[in-house]
Amino acid sequence: MLALFFVPLAFLATGMVTSTWLLFALYILSGLGMSGIGMGIMHDAIHGSYSKNKRTNTLLGYTFNLIGANATVWKIQHNVLHHTYTNIDHADDDINAPFFLRFSPHAKHYWVHQFQHIYIWFFYGISTISWITTKDFVRLKRYRKMGFLDKKNEFRNTLIGMIGWKLLYYSYAIVLPMIFIPLPWWQILLAFLSMHFITGLLVSIVFQLAHIMPDNEFPLPDANRKMNAGWYGHQFATTTNYAPKSKLIFWLIGGLNFQVEHHVLPDVCHVHYAKLTKVVAQTAREFGMPYHVKGTLVEALRDHVKMLRSLGRKAKVMSPVVVLGSE
Repeated sequence: MLALFFVPLAFLATGMVTSTWLLFALYILSGLGMSGIGMGIMHDAIHGSYSKNKRTNTLLGYTFNLIGANATVWKIQHNVLHHTYTNIDHADDDINAPFFLRFSPHAKHYWVHQFQHIYIWFFYGISTISWITTKDFVRLKRYRKMGFLDKKNEFRNTLIGMIGWKLLYYSYAIVLPMIFIPLPWWQILLAFLSMHFITGLLVSIVFQLAHIMPDNEFPLPDANRKMNAGWYGHQFATTTNYAPKSKLIFWLIGGLNFQVEHHVLPDVCHVHYAKLTKVVAQTAREFGMPYHVKGTLVEALRDHVKMLRSLGRKAKVMSPVVVLGSE
């Protein structure tokens, strides 16, 4: 995946590309590598599950920085907020969206949401463009206000490092090609944006299919701000697997089609998910907890669209959901 990302960019930086179609082809190929890095390398590494060696995980976690994002921000957003508060409105940062998108039945409803199942694909596509430009900075500031990054100079050092990493990324991903490729700058920019559109679309679909589904629940805390069930029950109720028999999909997306296994065992490397699925499913049945699975990617996409349409049409806020199961 690292080679799939860097080799096309290195070729672009040589200035040997003189045709528009090859320019776009190389950037799109690099986009596939970028999504592979995000889902198959950094995701495990930042969870601490790529290797038993902490330094190895830290080093490979920096691959996220190499593709223009930030490992520190992701760790808070994903490891802490998403995995702890899965599908909880205003707490799970993966479903906190701009006003024109509605990912939870508890989120405020606007009339425009009735069309979100149509226009959402565009916003999925530009999601990583937001990451490499503004989103990381906005979230870093917000996370500081939430009490994260509270060590001495931690916020300042993270901010400086973030700026440095992003400048490095811009340098080899867009500046060098613009300098050396004998094509109009706007064509190079469009090709660069196409790379991110492919990455954003793939990454968003992979993660959102696991949680924004008709069978998944969107629980709320009780009056004392406590969950209605144990942590494991919550994860089973809010997560869905898909295409469990596809070895190709498993390899391409870093095993994230086994999201249930990932959520109940986040410290286990994704290469083991397929072998663990029978044990996890049996345990869920034993303790009366749901185990959601969609047989194919097409079925999962269809149900995701169905859920987006449902969320777009229903303005009524649902009451808190009691999740089955206990620790």
